[in-house]
Amino acid sequence: KKIYVITKRNILKETDGIILFIQGSGAQPLFKITKEHGSETIQSQVPFNPEKIPEGYAFVMVSKKCLPFSTEDKNFEIPKCFYENEGLDYRVWQYNEVINQVVKKQIRIPKKLIVIGHSEGTDVAAKLGTINKKITHIGFWSGGGNTQYYDFALFIRKELSEGKIDEKTSKQQMDSLFSQIKKIEAEPNSTSKYWLDNTYRRWNHFSEPSVENLLKINIPVFVAFGAKDLAVPVESALIIPIEFIRHKKNNLTFRLYPDYDHSFNRVPTNENENSESHWMNVFDEFMEWTNK
Repeated sequence: KKIYVITKRNILKETDGIILFIQGSGAQPLFKITKEHGSETIQSQVPFNPEKIPEGYAFVMVSKKCLPFSTEDKNFEIPKCFYENEGLDYRVWQYNEVINQVVKKQIRIPKKLIVIGHSEGTDVAAKLGTINKKITHIGFWSGGGNTQYYDFALFIRKELSEGKIDEKTSKQQMDSLFSQIKKIEAEPNSTSKYWLDNTYRRWNHFSEPSVENLLKINIPVFVAFGAKDLAVPVESALIIPIEFIRHKKNNLTFRLYPDYDHSFNRVPTNENENSESHWMNVFDEFMEWTNK
């Protein structure tokens, strides 16, 4: 594993806080460097502004199994071993190891150890929070509470309620979805069969409902979700506060942002408006929350 660290202090051991960010799905290196016509362009999987990482914190990201830290190859071929290790339990183990090693060798007694998961990373953050007791706060951003399979059923019903399809088409799509899930669960470790650009193994290994893990956590949890999210239906996230209330747990803060999408961009309301990133606004609010 390759670890990416940002800190405003020259010596990492002088840092007394850790922010660990767990990115979402996909087989992208953290940085993709393109050199053309004498110029260089860097595409980054790091959505944070490094200058706004609070003083005293080390910001940590980890590259995924078998993926390079950065690449300059336009035609980068995803290694087979990435697909063979793509799954919830492996990513949880990987981040647990990183936390333990950083605390053991670099930042021995962090005042705060904050984990933020985004999209697929929320599944990882939720389960990680059940096994690593060094974590003090969890950010659960743009993730659903149900199994990921359920999200696709919700999307079908939303299209029906919005008048985009009729009931007959809805039933056909739902039957097709159930059939596909059965195929995946019949071959849960297959890396040669795909659905929606992901292997059967990936779908099966990320089918665990995250709300079940969140309910096992007793440290503060901050759920952030954009109501205009088209990647994860908002209805899937709403089960989280309901279940916390039902189980009489008081360690949840739930924020629903009415104008934000999956990456906390403000969605334009007309052709004269542009999309605006509010990722760092959510981060600022989150960090203020960790100080309460």
